[in-house]
Amino acid sequence: MKKLTILTLTLALFCFSASPLFAQEQSAQQQPSAEELDKQKAEREKNAYRLLDQIIDEAQSLRLPENRVRIQVNAADLLWDQNQGRARSLFASAAEGVAELNRTQAANNNRRNQSVVDTNGFVLQGNVGPPNMRNFQLRQELVLTAARHDAALAYQLLASTKPPANTQPTANARDPRVQMTSEDNLEQQLLGRIASLDPKFAAQNADQMMDKGQFPATVTDVINQLYKQDADAAQKLADKTVKKIQAANILAKSEAGTLAQTLLRGGPRPTGESNSSTTSTQTQRWPAVLTQSAYVDLLSTVVDAALKATPPQRVNVSAVPLNRGGAGPNNGPPQMTDAQTEQMNARRLLAGLQQTLPMIEQYLPSKAALVRQKTAEFYGTNNSGANMAQTFSALQGNPTADALVQAAATAPPQMQSRLYQQAAFKALEEGDTDRARQIANDHLQSNVRDTVMQRIDFRELAKKAEGARLDEIRQSLARLQTDNEKIDLLIQIAVDIQKANPKLAIQVLDETRQFVNRRATSYQNFEQQLRVAHAFADVDAARAFEVLEPGIMQLNELLQAASVLSGFEINMFRDGEMAIQGGNGLTATLNRYGQELAVLAKTDFERSETLTGRFQFTEPRIMTRLAIVQGLLNVRPVSGGTRVITGGFSETVVTRPE
Repeated sequence: MKKLTILTLTLALFCFSASPLFAQEQSAQQQPSAEELDKQKAEREKNAYRLLDQIIDEAQSLRLPENRVRIQVNAADLLWDQNQGRARSLFASAAEGVAELNRTQAANNNRRNQSVVDTNGFVLQGNVGPPNMRNFQLRQELVLTAARHDAALAYQLLASTKPPANTQPTANARDPRVQMTSEDNLEQQLLGRIASLDPKFAAQNADQMMDKGQFPATVTDVINQLYKQDADAAQKLADKTVKKIQAANILAKSEAGTLAQTLLRGGPRPTGESNSSTTSTQTQRWPAVLTQSAYVDLLSTVVDAALKATPPQRVNVSAVPLNRGGAGPNNGPPQMTDAQTEQMNARRLLAGLQQTLPMIEQYLPSKAALVRQKTAEFYGTNNSGANMAQTFSALQGNPTADALVQAAATAPPQMQSRLYQQAAFKALEEGDTDRARQIANDHLQSNVRDTVMQRIDFRELAKKAEGARLDEIRQSLARLQTDNEKIDLLIQIAVDIQKANPKLAIQVLDETRQFVNRRATSYQNFEQQLRVAHAFADVDAARAFEVLEPGIMQLNELLQAASVLSGFEINMFRDGEMAIQGGNGLTATLNRYGQELAVLAKTDFERSETLTGRFQFTEPRIMTRLAIVQGLLNVRPVSGGTRVITGGFSETVVTRPE
């Protein structure tokens, strides 16, 4: 349990520390007039839709159904505002493609009589084939993309593309370690996506799901959004949700416990808050949606359940019989008894209560002592569980360097180094290099301290470079060991001085080109070239194109080699066609080139389109053009993400911002 909680904090810390990939300051220039901005926007949209028509036509020649479906989904998303009828038609065509892929998968599964292994490594027997993750991901993208525009359409697509039973992953309902089925998971994600688009429709679906015994964690989002339209309806849904949770055995049904903790994290809804405005809750990560009475009732229910937890007993591994055929009966995951399930859920609830301990002390003071006592049984007298909760709270919002240092001082040992590192980076972001250096010297060790010190040195060198000559910058560069370090420093200097001295910034970036103006021998080399091109984009777009072009020529060679080797060493190509969605370095690099050309297309569309045409294979041309259209229309693609539940906390990971 302690490890699970630390894992969740690590996820939260990662989310806090992550920064946008391409964040840079814009060069100083005279602001165009509103009329000029409108004209530029109209020209970008004209180019974007013209290019999108070309993509749709070219995609008809694709042989792989999943490639055609993915292009149709993205094209429908981009066309919705301009031509809703055509967008709906593309969504329908994509749904037909997904349904056909599901039928094909079902037929293949019916022909399997031998054991197969699913994507998680579990052995599945007989005709129950493994879940086709590629098909599921396509369906997920289709449904969640439609949910951006029309809630009813999204649910229609969800129903029309439901795969046959023998292609859906199954889960042991009594084992909380096994996630819900993919169908339940997708329906819950969809509910959260439509909450802001159509709160009343979302509320109806949430109500129906709970009537069926489901407890989607996204109900909190639905209630919060519904308050903006109909406060009475929102309060009724909130009260009904609490009653449904209380009627269920939250120790036997982990979903109910997770939803309860999600509702509790935001605290009670402030008394007298305007029903038409939820300003105080909109900025919170966990919105407050329960009245005080409903909140206290639910809190009491969760506390009573958590207090039934007992510390896990040590297992004598030598006494456990070895099952050489798999993890459990029928080579599936080991079954858990009802008692084991309830204990695991009780421990998760107890871990989650560490965040709401102040609320317990305020509203249920008689039970607060019992929670602290039970916590001590699990975490010892140092109350590291409470420390974890304090650490988690410190990561919310935008904490200062001093706040992070204070949080690190009381954090569990496993978290301290990372927190101090982020505190030093935060001090650097705040412009206080002395404070950053002090934090690093006082609290960090070995390689971690060296990494922080290097970033501090880079920032100080960049500041000094504002009045420096090029030969002085070269002297600083000579002290660095690797090309990556040198590129980092030069780009940092160029970004910092481009406003005050754009001419010197270009000279510095020309120096950087010397490190990337050669044939790439790794994906890291490609990424270095892309970073230099991106740095040039703000000061000299022509040079950015010059940096990118040789890489495209080399990628053509690599793609040709991959097509020859496909089936032997790699599997990027099927039936002679490259899969657009791939989990390999080459596809990722192609996507990065699309991103950079999309940036450049805003200032020079023609040259971006010309350079895209240099790709010899159809698939990368389509990928890159699609990225350009998305950039011109300022639309981000949808990614469904994966909801993970650990240690009493629920986080959504692997998602792109919308």
